[in-house]
Amino acid sequence: MNDNMLIADIEGYAAIFDEPDLNGDIIEPGAFDITSANRASPVRMLYQHDANTPIGRWTSMTQTRRGLFVTGELLLSSQSAREVYSLLSGGALDGLSIGYQTVRSKKTNGRKGRRILEAQLWEISIVTFPMAPSARLTRIGAPRGERATADARQETPKSDLAGSFADALSGAAAILSA
Repeated sequence: MNDNMLIADIEGYAAIFDEPDLNGDIIEPGAFDITSANRASPVRMLYQHDANTPIGRWTSMTQTRRGLFVTGELLLSSQSAREVYSLLSGGALDGLSIGYQTVRSKKTNGRKGRRILEAQLWEISIVTFPMAPSARLTRIGAPRGERATADARQETPKSDLAGSFADALSGAAAILSA
């Protein structure tokens, strides 16, 4: 990766094991083969499951007792990733959702949905409404990289605009009174 690239680290649970999603599907622990040796291509990081909107890359995946824990990097040189980062930082987004193909499943007794025993993971998206309500980001890091300081000065979050305006007014008053 380019050393000049501005990135933001994120992490969270992309899938929760043994918990029904909104369709009633339950993912079994160990359902995903996450080893890169068995994959034709990497698991993609998308926004809202849109294949035309890649926003970063997943750097690691671990199946814990709770679910599929992922870490990744938003590539902030992309306008879409910058917008997503702004929404994440502002608390407007925090959902994760998986795109996969079921390899093996079985019907659940007396309930809607299936038990997903084996699935091929294609992508993990940052979404507004995750199908698995507990699939959420747990950490959103500050931008890092060589350009982070310059970019932070150029892109002031909306929550800081009022303070910046007040600082500008104070500075102007000081100049006028001098």
